[in-house]
Amino acid sequence: MQARSRYIKWLLLIFLILTFNPLRAQAPFTRGVNLTGWFQVSSPGEIQYTKFTRKDLVNIKALGCDVIRLPIALHDMTSGTPDYTLDRLFLSFLDSVVTWCEEMNLYLILDNHSFDPNVDTNPSVEEILIKVWSQMALHYKNRSEYILYEILNEPHGITTSAWAAIQSQAINAIRNHDTKHTIVVGGSGYNTYTELINLPFYSDPNLLYTFHFYDPFMFTHQGATWTSPSMAPLAGVPFPYNAAEMPACPASLKGTWIESSLNSYPSSGTVSRVRQLIDNAVTFRDLRNVKVFCGEFGVYIPNSDDADRCYWYKIVREYLEEKNIPWTIWDYKGGFGLFKKGSNEFFEHDLNIRLLDSLDFNIPVQTPFSVRPDSVGFMIYTDYVAEKTENASYGTGEINFYSDNLPDNDMYCLAWSGFSQYNAIGFNFIPDKDLTRLVGEDYALDFMVRGSEPGIKFEIRFRDSKTSEPEDHPWRMGITIDQSSANWDRKWHHVRIPLTSLTERGAWDNGTWYNPEGKFDWTKVDRLEISTEYTDILGKKLWFDNIHISNVDTAVVRENKEVGIEDINRSNKLILTIAPNPMKVYTTISFTLPSGSNITVEIFSLAGIKIRSLYQNIYLPEDVIINWDGRDDSGTEVQPGIYVCRLKSRNLTGTAKILKLE
Repeated sequence: MQARSRYIKWLLLIFLILTFNPLRAQAPFTRGVNLTGWFQVSSPGEIQYTKFTRKDLVNIKALGCDVIRLPIALHDMTSGTPDYTLDRLFLSFLDSVVTWCEEMNLYLILDNHSFDPNVDTNPSVEEILIKVWSQMALHYKNRSEYILYEILNEPHGITTSAWAAIQSQAINAIRNHDTKHTIVVGGSGYNTYTELINLPFYSDPNLLYTFHFYDPFMFTHQGATWTSPSMAPLAGVPFPYNAAEMPACPASLKGTWIESSLNSYPSSGTVSRVRQLIDNAVTFRDLRNVKVFCGEFGVYIPNSDDADRCYWYKIVREYLEEKNIPWTIWDYKGGFGLFKKGSNEFFEHDLNIRLLDSLDFNIPVQTPFSVRPDSVGFMIYTDYVAEKTENASYGTGEINFYSDNLPDNDMYCLAWSGFSQYNAIGFNFIPDKDLTRLVGEDYALDFMVRGSEPGIKFEIRFRDSKTSEPEDHPWRMGITIDQSSANWDRKWHHVRIPLTSLTERGAWDNGTWYNPEGKFDWTKVDRLEISTEYTDILGKKLWFDNIHISNVDTAVVRENKEVGIEDINRSNKLILTIAPNPMKVYTTISFTLPSGSNITVEIFSLAGIKIRSLYQNIYLPEDVIINWDGRDDSGTEVQPGIYVCRLKSRNLTGTAKILKLE
């Protein structure tokens, strides 16, 4: 009897060992969103920091989310070959997001989204991955466990075995500095679920295996322009398959893989098939005793039926949750987002309620929204692009929204170079502006401008929204800026243009030019553009600062020095050392002056508001150490976040970011 009892206990112990494994525990989060279009830019200077704010993260959490996947064009956030040094400005912006998420107990996946769907992953990417992830691990190793690292989004055009070896080296590079944070890994084939099984048995116990789900592809990507061939003409594909509703294959797609996929849609476009495909990830998880996570799933909005789209989300979400698989949808705002088609994507007004219900998200109260005429002036750019204004620039030029190249006001100015003809810096107003009242009350477009050399000529203009009327076009109202407006002498000049002095400039619409017809609509102003219409400007460089609409002419040139032709003479830049950084109670700011100088040292918020004057035009010796106690000029301790220390004298400038913790 005792032997039998011992035998039963051993069987029970073996069962527990086989069925309970710490690795089987899933990720500490359950559901969330991809926050796209924020850090997915080609340089740190193009990050629109105000595109999302802390309030957006509060809203996302209010939906019931506990994780955000943040796509980052990480390789473009560096100095490039050979060192791939991470840019300080990029890190300061990212630090803010990290801090916000930690404050709200939101998990944050730092997703290396250095990714082009039409370019195969190069095996030489290993060198870049090792360098960037070593730096990221060093930078974030002491942050909370709410931070996760995702090595590379959707590797493709490379076998999973080859990719797995590269991924292993990236894991090692991270673990050389950071043994705490979870690393997200996946297979090749665009992180497809079928490639998970081809990954090796990584020994690291703190990995999260990711897969993406977009099946059936004919349904989820109808209307997509980035596929080859383009699926733009494909529309109306139902889910699930319904023979009576199936569209014919567009003529331009006949004979392609898309026609073949449409022909097989009766079997691929079913609920059972969707579940069967997700089971690939379930089987992999159970065989390996590892953690899995669906990092992306979604349906492109433009050409899909909303009811079918929401039903697909419901089916996928419910099955993922049934199988205990955490997820983040692609995406929050944008072509796959949570908002109504064609809306302003305002959280209080434009959420797609049926979609939220399909995802089992909390449903916030929604109220109607209407555009009212602007009654006061507003800022468009000063240090940052204004909130509810999005970067809508186009062309080949290099834009840096955060140039510290002798700005006229505060910390930064906007620098523009390398452009071709018909390129533009664009500021898209969300929602459209009704400027009728401001036009009638003598408001003006006001800005500072600086040019690298004589002969500069460009157009600055407003563009209205194209309506559904067949005879309507995106009409322009603008003016030409040339030598008569500002001397192009590498110094700042103030330009003020009454709105009433602008003239209609015609419209460019779908490859056709339309001459002015007097139809510009001040009630539907879509954006402000600065355009290289004239070849006179090519090969030159421009800077802008404090672009705004106002009814008072009070702007003055504050920085009257001449900037160097090649950006700036860097010998005039001071390197500030901040330690400790991040800070809690205090930090020291140290630097070395070439000789004693009268100098001003100030602390600013990221919004450009001065909060503390440490020194005002005080003579300091060569080696300087200054303490900051984390308080403003009134003695009140400032809130946790990122601040900027700015040093300025007659011939010297220097800035550095300071992260203040709780």
